[in-house]
Amino acid sequence: MPAETSQTLDRGLRVLKLLADTDHGLTVTELSHKLGVNRTVVYRLLATLEQHALVRRDLGGRARVGLGVLRLGRQVHPLVREAALPALRSLAEDVGATAHLTLVDGSEALAVAVVEPSWTDYHVAYRAGFRHALDQGAAGRAILKGRGLGPGAGENDAELALALTHGELEAGASGAAAPLLGVSGIEGSVGVVMLHEIVPGEVGPRVVSAAREVAQALR
Repeated sequence: MPAETSQTLDRGLRVLKLLADTDHGLTVTELSHKLGVNRTVVYRLLATLEQHALVRRDLGGRARVGLGVLRLGRQVHPLVREAALPALRSLAEDVGATAHLTLVDGSEALAVAVVEPSWTDYHVAYRAGFRHALDQGAAGRAILKGRGLGPGAGENDAELALALTHGELEAGASGAAAPLLGVSGIEGSVGVVMLHEIVPGEVGPRVVSAAREVAQALR
């Protein structure tokens, strides 16, 4: 490791990454093996991370990501929104529908950026901050379908997880969304919502293209 970097900080960040990649947590022994260090070092790392609420340990001793990481993650939303806005504006103007970027927030889908088309006589009002269950609406369903593709999925697989819905979140409105794939640490989707009985055939590929653009901007 270069002299100007911190070995302890590097190990702490690696612990957080390992814990973020598992749903069931890791024991001290498991972390010790994955990091290639002894258990004493792991105990010290976990104790420090716990002091900052970045890690928590359950009754069985398994370490998991703590709520402090969520607080840090919320500060990322403005940066993600800024990176996604050009692609969302282009999408909204091209298809004449309200475009949105939605991210996972706990067990819900949270709209963090919304762009309405400038030239239409009417469009669906959809606001940043809107929340809904992950299994409702195109945005949430696209995220779940993206999960189903597995950890090796990349942006070129987004079309496989395109989600189309009608009337699930708003009566008379249809939605199309594709997941953000290949972006480390971010789980979300890009989509549109429109007042149509069905989503026009050309809209789906355009949504997939926009999801790829946003994924590239976030790398």
